[in-house]
Amino acid sequence: MTYFLTGATGFIGKNLLMKLLERRGTIYALVRSGSKKKFAQWLSEKDISDKRVIAVTGDLTRKNLGVSKKDRDMLKKAKVKHFFHLAAIYDMKASMEFQLQANVEGTRHALQLAEDVKAGCFHHTSSIAAAGMYQGVFREDMFEEAENLDHPYFRTKHDSEGLIRSEAKIPWRVYRPAIVLGHSKTGEIDKIDGPYYFFKLIQKMRNVFPQWMPMIGLEGGRLNMVPVDYVVNCMDHIAHQKGLDGECFHLTDSKPARIGNVLNTFAKAANAPQMNMRIDARIFNFIPNTVKQGMMMLSPVRRIRSQLLNDMGIPADVLKFVNYPTKFDDRNTQKALKGSGIKLPKLKKYAWRLWDYWERNLDPALFVERSLSGRVKDKRVMVTGASSGIGRSTALMLAEAGAHVIAVARGLDKLKEVEKEIKALKKGKVSLYTCDLADEKSADKLVKNVTKDLGGIDILVNNAGRSIRRSIALSYDRFHDFQRTMQLNYFGCLKLIMGFLPGMAERKSGHIINISSIGVLTNAPRFSAYVASKAALDAFSRCAACEYNDLNVAFTTINMPLVRTPMIAPTKMYQNMPTISSEEAAFFVKDAIIRRPQRIATRLGIFAQVMHAVAPKSMEVLMNTAFNMFPDSAAARGEQSDGPREVSAEQMAFASLMRGVHW
Repeated sequence: MTYFLTGATGFIGKNLLMKLLERRGTIYALVRSGSKKKFAQWLSEKDISDKRVIAVTGDLTRKNLGVSKKDRDMLKKAKVKHFFHLAAIYDMKASMEFQLQANVEGTRHALQLAEDVKAGCFHHTSSIAAAGMYQGVFREDMFEEAENLDHPYFRTKHDSEGLIRSEAKIPWRVYRPAIVLGHSKTGEIDKIDGPYYFFKLIQKMRNVFPQWMPMIGLEGGRLNMVPVDYVVNCMDHIAHQKGLDGECFHLTDSKPARIGNVLNTFAKAANAPQMNMRIDARIFNFIPNTVKQGMMMLSPVRRIRSQLLNDMGIPADVLKFVNYPTKFDDRNTQKALKGSGIKLPKLKKYAWRLWDYWERNLDPALFVERSLSGRVKDKRVMVTGASSGIGRSTALMLAEAGAHVIAVARGLDKLKEVEKEIKALKKGKVSLYTCDLADEKSADKLVKNVTKDLGGIDILVNNAGRSIRRSIALSYDRFHDFQRTMQLNYFGCLKLIMGFLPGMAERKSGHIINISSIGVLTNAPRFSAYVASKAALDAFSRCAACEYNDLNVAFTTINMPLVRTPMIAPTKMYQNMPTISSEEAAFFVKDAIIRRPQRIATRLGIFAQVMHAVAPKSMEVLMNTAFNMFPDSAAARGEQSDGPREVSAEQMAFASLMRGVHW
C-alpha cells in the first residue's frame, strides 16, 4: 500500500503518519525544502527508516504542489492508493488573504497533484468550521446549508471542501474534525487553540486563590473537542473501508459539554478553584450589534478590552465562539467505526495530561525572559534601606544579576559592608548614598545628587520603612507614632518617587516597586500606624499607575508577609512564629522586576482582602479574636522586656494557619 501526505510535518499529520506506519507500505510526505533537514531529524528521533517514509520536496502555494516532474513520475510508478491532504492554516487569527492561499488554493494544488499521479482516493481533512455558525444540528450529508461564514477560517474551510465536492475527478472522502486537543495518552500538542486559550486564566486563578474557594465563571455554548489520537484512528480506519467514497465523516463528540463544564474540568486538572457560579454569556445577546460596535469605536473601551484579553492570553476572535450554536451529528462516522473498537475517550480522564503538557511545554510564560539579569543588567536600581534585612538581600541579589545597585541607608558604615560584599561578587556595580528619608531636605538632596552623578535611575525599590506594633488604646498620648511612621513610610517614599518620576516619564521607561505589607490586606490590629502609612503609599501607586500606563512606567506594590528582620526584633513573640527570611523576601522583588505586575501578594493576603470585601463583619470578629489572643509587647506598654515570651499552643496554631500575617 502506498500513501501520500501533505501536512505530514504538522500535528495531525505526524500522528497520522505514525498510525499509517503500523500498516505495510510506503509513505511519501510533502515537505518544504527548508524543512527537509528538520523532518529528517524527526524521522531519525522516531527511528523511522527513510525507505518507509520518503520526503518529497514541494510547496502548498504552487501548481501540483510544486512537485517536480521527476517526482511526479516516481509517484505514478509507486501507484499511490491513498492521498491524504492535511496541510492547511489552522489559525483563527490569520488574515483572509493568507488563509485563501493556503486553505483554498493549497487544496486546489493538492487535488491537481493527486489527479496527475492517478491516486486511488483523495482524503480531504476539512473541519467543523465548514458549517459556519449554523443554528441547529449539522449533519454529515449537509454542506450548502452552512450559515454565517464571515470569519476567514470558516469561509476558507468551507470553500476548500466545496472545491473537492465540485471539481474532484477521482474518488474522495471528507473528514471534519472538531477542535483537536492533545494526545489523550501523552497530552502532546504543538500549539495553543480552543480551550487552551483559557489555560492562562485558570493558571492565574490557581496562583491567587485557594482551590476550595468558589469562583464566578462563564457559561456558553457547547465546545466540540476530540483528542488527536481519536482523529487519526478514525481517519485511518475509515480510509481503508470499502464503499465509502463521496461521503463526509464528522470526527466529533456526540455529547459535547458546555464551555463552563469544560473550563471546570481543566480547572480541576490544574488544582485551581472551580467556577461554581457561572454567568450565561447569552444574556449579552440582548445588546444590539450597533450598540456593541459603537462602544468598540471608543478608544478607552478598546484599550481596556485589549488589556483584559492580553492579561488572560485570550485572542479577541475566540470570544465570538463562546456562544457557538452548532451541534454535529456523527452517525455516519459511528456506522463506519462499528466493530473497530475505536471509542472517544472521556475528557475528564485525560484532561490532566493536556494540562500537564501545556504547563511544561507551551505556557507562554516559559518563553518570556525570566532571568533577573535580562531585566537589570547594567540598569541603575536604587534600593533604600539597603544596609540590612530585605534591602541588603535585594541589593546583593541585584548585583549578582549585573545591576548597578544604588544602595541607600542612613549609616555609611553598614553600607560599606554591603559594598564589600557586592564587590566580592565581581559582577554588578555599586554606588553608596546616605540619606535619612524621614527628612525632606535629605531626601531632596539624594535625588539631586543621584540625578547629577548617574543621570537618574531605572528602577526604584522603596524598601526603607518603620513599623510600630502598639494597640490604639496605648497610643492615645503617642500621636507622634503616627506622624513619624507616615513621614518615613509614605512621605519619604513619595519624595523619591516624585523626584525620579520625571526622568522615567521622559525616557518612557521606569519601574517603581514599593515594599508594602500584608497588613494592608488583612487590616492587622495593633499596626494601625504602620498599616495606614503603607496603605497611603499603596493608594498613591494605584493612582499613579493609571496616569503613567502609556509612558511605560510601572508601579508594583508588594504586600510582603512577616519577614524576620531587625525591624521586628523588639517583638520577642515573633522569635517563635513562622516568618520568611530576608532572602526569601528578595525573591518577591525579583518577581516584581521580571513581571512588572501592579501587585504581588500571598494567597492568604488576597483571600483576606476578598473576605473583607464580601464579609467584613466576619473578618472583623476574626481579627478581634486575634487581637485578644496576641497581647501588646512589654516595649509597647513602656515596660522593661523580660526576654522571649513563650507562645501558647493556641497562638502557635493560629499563627501557623495565618502564616505571614502580623499579629
